[in-house]
Amino acid sequence: MTREEKSIAIENLTAQLAGTNIIYVSDISGLNAETTSNLRRACFKAGIKLEVVKNTLLAKAMEASANDYGDLPTVLTGNSAIFISDVANAPGKIIKDFRKKSDKPLLKGAYINSEVYIGDNQLDALATIKSKEELLGELIGLLQSPAQRIISALQNKFAGEESEEA
Repeated sequence: MTREEKSIAIENLTAQLAGTNIIYVSDISGLNAETTSNLRRACFKAGIKLEVVKNTLLAKAMEASANDYGDLPTVLTGNSAIFISDVANAPGKIIKDFRKKSDKPLLKGAYINSEVYIGDNQLDALATIKSKEELLGELIGLLQSPAQRIISALQNKFAGEESEEA
């Protein structure tokens, strides 16, 4: 790879990193062609971009980014692939699902909304993080619940008064 090609690759990676707040770094080495294809297909269906990257280029892109990736560049050893998503728990769920049949992909680390997670032992926690949509749904449900009880009580009260008048 020439110096110019490396520079272009770093610029592209930096742009990808700037466009998201959710990045998982994993090791998918050793997966056979069929399993890798299935992983890519699952990622595509879930709206996740999966890309194999060179560690040094990704480290330079992280350095050039406005985001603070903390210790995440320290996990960039061996083979690395990045999962870029709009949903915080989606890559974690995909990785966890694939781990039922194989010992890979291994989670090296993740960057989610300015928080850095290091190590494969974080996978269960990351897979259960609630998405923005799930949190909003719960919040709306909590806010609607008292209002629905008041409306129901008022309807029952008025229904009781109407039956007394009849």
